[in-house]
Amino acid sequence: MLTTLLSLPSSTALDVNDEGGMLVLYDGTGVRQVNEIAPDGSWRALTDLGDSCRHAQFVPGSRSVIVEHDSGGNERGQLSILDLDEPGLPTMTPLVHDLDYLHHLIAAKPGRVLYTTNRRNRVDFDLIARELATGEDTVLYDGGGWVMAVSASPDDRWVVLCVASAPANSIQLLLVETATQTVTELTPADALNDQGQVSWLPDSSAIVVSSDADRDRKALRRYDLSTAAWSDVLVDDAHDLASWLSPDGEQLLVAVVDDGEVALAAHRLSDGSELARLDLPAGGCTALAFGTPDPVWSPDGSFAAFTYSSPITPPTVYRYVPASGEVIAVPAPDMPEVPKLTMPESLRVPSFDGEQVPVFVFRPTGPDLGSTVLHIHGGPEGASMRIWHPVIASLAAEGHTVIVPNVRGSACYGKRWYSLDDRQLRLDSVKDLAAIHAWLPTIGADQSRAVLWGGSYGGYMVLAGLAFQPELWAAGVDIVGIASLVTFLENTSDYRRATREREYGYLATDREFLETASPLSRVDDIRAPLFVIHGANDPRVPLSEAEQITAALEQRGVACELAVYPDEGHGLAKLKNRLDAYPRAFSFLRQHLATVE
Repeated sequence: MLTTLLSLPSSTALDVNDEGGMLVLYDGTGVRQVNEIAPDGSWRALTDLGDSCRHAQFVPGSRSVIVEHDSGGNERGQLSILDLDEPGLPTMTPLVHDLDYLHHLIAAKPGRVLYTTNRRNRVDFDLIARELATGEDTVLYDGGGWVMAVSASPDDRWVVLCVASAPANSIQLLLVETATQTVTELTPADALNDQGQVSWLPDSSAIVVSSDADRDRKALRRYDLSTAAWSDVLVDDAHDLASWLSPDGEQLLVAVVDDGEVALAAHRLSDGSELARLDLPAGGCTALAFGTPDPVWSPDGSFAAFTYSSPITPPTVYRYVPASGEVIAVPAPDMPEVPKLTMPESLRVPSFDGEQVPVFVFRPTGPDLGSTVLHIHGGPEGASMRIWHPVIASLAAEGHTVIVPNVRGSACYGKRWYSLDDRQLRLDSVKDLAAIHAWLPTIGADQSRAVLWGGSYGGYMVLAGLAFQPELWAAGVDIVGIASLVTFLENTSDYRRATREREYGYLATDREFLETASPLSRVDDIRAPLFVIHGANDPRVPLSEAEQITAALEQRGVACELAVYPDEGHGLAKLKNRLDAYPRAFSFLRQHLATVE
């Protein structure tokens, strides 16, 4: 089952053009590549690289496409241009290439491309406009900070920047007049609030943004440039909201987040009233999940393209047609039949301080082994969503009960919840793991056969659980995880350090706590077998994190296996590597759980 599910292809919508064509990422070759879907529904491969493509956009008014791609998972995006009139597989002509630095595609405009880059000092991201005809670059913003997203006004006079700000999981909104580089702070730099999707009105007079400023949940708010005033467009005190404004400015495509599920509805901008709910299968996500691009409107507003997935459905492209209300699937070519899978239960687990931890429980679909795998998301301010996850489905098919928690610190459950693990509260999230372990008998699970599995920050949680709660866990699988918060911060990429320090603590002032909260500081307590997966080119969590934890365990005689992939970065992007690593991890668990009495 694992090989079958891992091998199912997925497609995600990236962009649409005036003729109704779409650009999608499709991984039918085993590596995500850019494909074009013509208005008649035919597919054409546009790239065939050894590494994954990250993003692509049509250049309006031309037959060109800009592609962002990296090498070996190093995340140092490079930009190339394709000519769609070239027959067969178009030549990738370098546009912005400097392999030492990051370049992120922001927007393809008529005759030019907006991108961000850290090439000035490796830390701060500048916003650049490159003229396609001459190759000339114009700096639009170089005011510092990690620019995480940019939204350009239709008249090209303004851009809104989402910049990482001082508090953990917080974003500051900056309004920049591009001709003068004049910067206006739309939100304070020291405010604890997160900002999401930004949409411009067609006359460039205002923006609509998803924001939790002054509230616990993200609402839709409007900022008018002429009055410098904020107003609420749509508020739901129980759910996070996000939106994407149609080109005519009349309606919003609104995402509603509800316990890991994301549904879409169309609303009128003028009064926020609902126009239609998109008819999609229940229990999945249509946006706002890791790896799922935002919905995108066609330039004429005749349709919107987006990606849907669920625990039983691989990522699939859909079109929404407002005139008819139709929601139309655009399946990938030669899509194999998806095995019958089951949806999870949504439950709550009482933790040590009375908080309730949201969990999704996947019951075994194969012969019940009596074992439980806690599958922990990364972030730390990420979230486990109801999306396609072949490893989780395969663990259930193997016979495990799989529990997918959103421990404190997770997004999508409100500002209060995602702030409960900041800095000195770090180990409270680890205590949530112990609470889940204590709760296992209520669902008929054997506490002696409980395993931790997680990637990135989830990998840290795996190691922390094994180190701080050694009597609870039978084994662990750590994927690109953090062994020491100190060495991680010392060795991570320069541009990431400042942003990660605001979440974990600062090397200059919090070193003692960072050492205390590091699994490596308690490595002598770890006794559970550990399987570790890491990419050699990881720019976020360096390979040294995996090497030092495995070396320490091997020295103590603890069963440990390290699988390193030289052509991967922060996770496994290539199918060939996933088909090697995950069966080995499954076998490792099978072997060591067999010895548990």
